[in-house]
Amino acid sequence: MRATSLGAGRCPVTALSLGGAALGNLFTPLSDETARGAVDAAWAAGVRYFDTAPHYGLGLSERRMGAALRDRPRDAYTLSTKVGRILEPREGGGDDLAQGFAVPATYRRRWDFSADGVRRSIEASLERLGLDRIDIVYLHDPDDHGEQALREAYPALERLRAEGVVRAIGAGMNRTGLLTRFLRESDVDAVLCAGRYSLLDQRAADELLPEAAARGKSVVVGGVFNSGLLADPRPGATYDYAAAPPDLVERALKIKAVCAGHGVALRAAALAFPLRHPAVASVLAGARSEAEVADTAAMFATPVPEALWEELGI
Repeated sequence: MRATSLGAGRCPVTALSLGGAALGNLFTPLSDETARGAVDAAWAAGVRYFDTAPHYGLGLSERRMGAALRDRPRDAYTLSTKVGRILEPREGGGDDLAQGFAVPATYRRRWDFSADGVRRSIEASLERLGLDRIDIVYLHDPDDHGEQALREAYPALERLRAEGVVRAIGAGMNRTGLLTRFLRESDVDAVLCAGRYSLLDQRAADELLPEAAARGKSVVVGGVFNSGLLADPRPGATYDYAAAPPDLVERALKIKAVCAGHGVALRAAALAFPLRHPAVASVLAGARSEAEVADTAAMFATPVPEALWEELGI
């Protein structure tokens, strides 16, 4: 599988990477065995970049990802996690479905983009992962905390990078404006942009991607299926984790018809599209089972003719 490096070349990443939200029981539960099968299948397909976060299942994704990678050669893969939410023990029972995860609500999330919060979060992540290091750390969803993230959290990450504790740093969110600001005002190696560079939404092409290309920075693109609509467009499908409006369903169905006319599955085109831009280093795809990983890998390997892009006008 094609590989490149983020930013200044400290972290090699494969063009297809595995996102860990589903491993944290996103929406519905899955067993440890099924989660392990997804990571094993990704490895067998040649994936060597894996992403997770404390937010995903209140740490469950990190624990499962670490368990699946622990016995593999540490220099053979790149692992990223995120900071910005501190997990604090809580009592009272209940579940975490309000945040999207089918896990017991044994912890509460507390926003913390302070320098101390960054270090505490990384220490806790290392403990959950059971690994000796994290390669890439992203500031996670600093949407409403931009000033503190730039003023406090980012310098803390920069120091950790200088000390060799982490190899690369960045920010990850689904709003392009603040990500572009990180590229302009800091020395991040990469940004993770979710849902804003897909067949349905190309907002990242306005400023974010040109800025990254001009500065020699890398972009990892997540959410290429826009949380479901571009995987299976139909009434009732989800778009950005909510019910897709009828006009977007219609647009997705039209794109699917164009793809079919060229003998290409919509999922294959959705995975291929971001990598057409030179600033995009990797496409981050989530999966919750061995079968889903196998399908994603097969779709990713499908050639997409230039005529398809020309007909779509992108």
